[in-house]
Amino acid sequence: MRQSTARDSPTWIDYAEFGERFVAHAVTPERIEEAVSGMAGRGVTIGPFSVGPAGLAGFIAEGSVGKPVIARSMPHVTFEVRLPVSMHVTITLGGQKLRLEAVVEIDLTLHARTANPLLVVIDIRPVTARDVSFVVRAQAIGGAFELLLDPIAVLVQRELANRINGMLADPAARRGRVFDVEAIMNGTRSPHRDLEEFEWIGYDEFGRRFFPLIVTADRVRAVVDNLAGRPIEIGPIRTGPRAAATVEVKGTVRMPRVSDRIGDDPVSFDLTIPVTLDITVDVLKANQYRAEVEIPLLLIARAADPLLIVIDASPPDSHTIAVDLRAEGWRARALGRLGGIRPQIATQVAAVIRGELADASGRTIDVGARIDAAT
Repeated sequence: MRQSTARDSPTWIDYAEFGERFVAHAVTPERIEEAVSGMAGRGVTIGPFSVGPAGLAGFIAEGSVGKPVIARSMPHVTFEVRLPVSMHVTITLGGQKLRLEAVVEIDLTLHARTANPLLVVIDIRPVTARDVSFVVRAQAIGGAFELLLDPIAVLVQRELANRINGMLADPAARRGRVFDVEAIMNGTRSPHRDLEEFEWIGYDEFGRRFFPLIVTADRVRAVVDNLAGRPIEIGPIRTGPRAAATVEVKGTVRMPRVSDRIGDDPVSFDLTIPVTLDITVDVLKANQYRAEVEIPLLLIARAADPLLIVIDASPPDSHTIAVDLRAEGWRARALGRLGGIRPQIATQVAAVIRGELADASGRTIDVGARIDAAT
């Protein structure tokens, strides 16, 4: 995962707002154009059809679809896209042929919608004849031919609407407008891209579903595993009656343990950080101890500005830290009971871990960058 630069004070947002920002970030004008770009260059032939009184005239129209252009961006990640079609129309009447050039534009409305389980779908409203404009390039034509232009326009508009709807319904084209965010984030194949019917959900619900599906225990483990192997050094510190004892602590963080998810809103996990410590207490002579320490923490997956996931860790509380202290030799055991070593160890270890957790850069995922790289 690409990770963001740490910031001292992230601006938290809720999961619902994260969902709205995600869709707005992921569905760019460039991706909207790409969603229908497969139609560009496709040839279109309409006819031959008979028109006019008693069907005495005929026409055929041939052309090709041009590059789609975004005409207008609207709220709620909705776009109006104009699809140009260059057409040559040949009209036959009483043995005479008239060739005309026509400018045709088809208006498409594309709306980025979210669907179950975690899909972003470029939904396109079916094209009707009213969405197709048909304009013949200005030139002098005879009255009889001019009378045929209106019925020809009606036929072209209807037929083009049907052809474009057919292109949009093509399984490959439809599949290219479905983005399975969970599969993209996991780098896996999606089982949902061939769906024809969708269970639509709002952007806010998409955001609330995103975190339980994407912030899994395995992902959190991958984020916190980098704590393993961190050295811990404390001291020397003075302790005991009249500060007669000097304590030095050296140790290593072992592999953290992450529970299965314990909550969905917010998504949260229990984290236990085990630490092994070698402790030297010097009172006239060195006394050796071994301590096994377990630090319980709560991890919460938070959404942050602009489009970040931050695995936020609660500060460690020395009162909840378990210290299993084992002394080497009877003198060390006596000092351990009398010197109050356990609470001091817990306090010092809590301070060290608090410092390690202060920098959240290693627990921050830039979702926007991840989506940009994947799509």
